[in-house]
Amino acid sequence: METLTTCFPLKYSVPKARVFVVFLSMVLCTTILCLLQLRFFKPKMKDFYSFEVKDSRGRIISLEKYRGKATLVVNVASYCQYTDKNYIALQELHREFGPSHFTVLAFPCNQFGESEPSSSQEIESFAKGNYGVTFPVFHKIKILGSEADPAFKFLIDSSKKEPRWNFWKYLVNPEGRVVKFWRPEEPIESIKPEVTSLIRQIIMKKREDL
Repeated sequence: METLTTCFPLKYSVPKARVFVVFLSMVLCTTILCLLQLRFFKPKMKDFYSFEVKDSRGRIISLEKYRGKATLVVNVASYCQYTDKNYIALQELHREFGPSHFTVLAFPCNQFGESEPSSSQEIESFAKGNYGVTFPVFHKIKILGSEADPAFKFLIDSSKKEPRWNFWKYLVNPEGRVVKFWRPEEPIESIKPEVTSLIRQIIMKKREDL
């Protein structure tokens, strides 16, 4: 007597296996594409020199032109108890170390005691006429709150130090990163060594690149 053997068809298992292989391949390809995108299309990190600002006449200026320098960024005011002392000190720094490897960048702001009420062009004329400044004086901005200028907001976020009054100073290295900050009452003698050190690094790097 012959033994009956029951065979179950496999016609459903083969298509399912193929679908699984195709699905696995798609997941693998998607993962590889995502990794490649992260590797080669990673968004460029912002630095201070990647921003645009306005000059005293309202024209758009790229801060990229200052890349490679040591930069001292200051929120200035014309009618403040620190105005005379700071403008004199800032011009002294700029005259001594600038303009090849160092510059002061002044951003007028009226958010502290309303001590900068004039227009941007009037502020620039005031600074040049009274203190002989030769460094750039930009368009009047806000540096606190929701309307804060993005470039100055970057300085605050990077340093974790928000200005509490006029003439706070942020030292930015040639790559656009904040390396030091000073309050308005701190003397110029505390700033010079840091600026000198950065400039020395810039000069040494240029010599190495020759």
